[in-house]
Amino acid sequence: MARPTEPGRLPASNLPPPTSAEALAPAVHAQPGSGARFDWGLTGAAELGRVCAVLVVVDVLSFTTTVEVAVGRGMRVHPFPWDAQAADYARRIGATVATGRRQVTREHPWSLSPAALSRAPIVRDLVLPSPNGSAISAAASATGLPVIAANLRNARAVGRRLLHQGYGAAGTPIGVIAAGERWPDGSLRPSVEDQLGAACVLDALSGVAGGLSVEAAITLAALASTPDVAAAVRGCVSGRELIEGGFGEDVEIAVRLDSSDVIPLLRDGVFSSAA
Repeated sequence: MARPTEPGRLPASNLPPPTSAEALAPAVHAQPGSGARFDWGLTGAAELGRVCAVLVVVDVLSFTTTVEVAVGRGMRVHPFPWDAQAADYARRIGATVATGRRQVTREHPWSLSPAALSRAPIVRDLVLPSPNGSAISAAASATGLPVIAANLRNARAVGRRLLHQGYGAAGTPIGVIAAGERWPDGSLRPSVEDQLGAACVLDALSGVAGGLSVEAAITLAALASTPDVAAAVRGCVSGRELIEGGFGEDVEIAVRLDSSDVIPLLRDGVFSSAA
């Protein structure tokens, strides 16, 4: 005979199955219910890329700054992971490949340095590899989502455009990705410059219909407590590394806040002007 059920208690057969933390994680990690969301690195981009309507990649020193400089001069930029295959890929598509900062020569002046690219001859197509922003952009391109390259220079223009196009509602969330840097073992090193760059984008998006996720709001709070963004970028680890390595001009170009209306949009694997 079946045991009687205690008053107010469901029979065991009617109880919902327990939900494990592992089952909940995918939904929670996507920061549901918010119009603007924030995460770090390649893994964060993959997570938000599943649920957002548009992704904004921020790599202030220097990929997205360099992309904006190049696109502003009329070049088309192909993101590519940081490996030896970039040159082969460039040859296959008839493009010029950018080198590392220290590999620049008079014959080959195209590099990841925004200062170098601001002076180099204009080419139609440029393959621009980097271990962070470029790798994230290349991977994000595979989602089919619009992907925008943002930095301190164009953050306000990017935010204005996204709001004007109706992004940021519950059904059209925006994912803002800070690229970060790499430790020698390859793991992610969250970086001040990318957090502040992402915060500047989020500042321009603070009025989105769907509101900011907690992660986005906390990132924005960092901007509110930074009285001099340019000084913070110059003084952070990444900024000091470039300045002490002889590439201070790259930092100075990157910290020209709200100086550009150029919005590089990734379409069919290529960054060009969204205008």
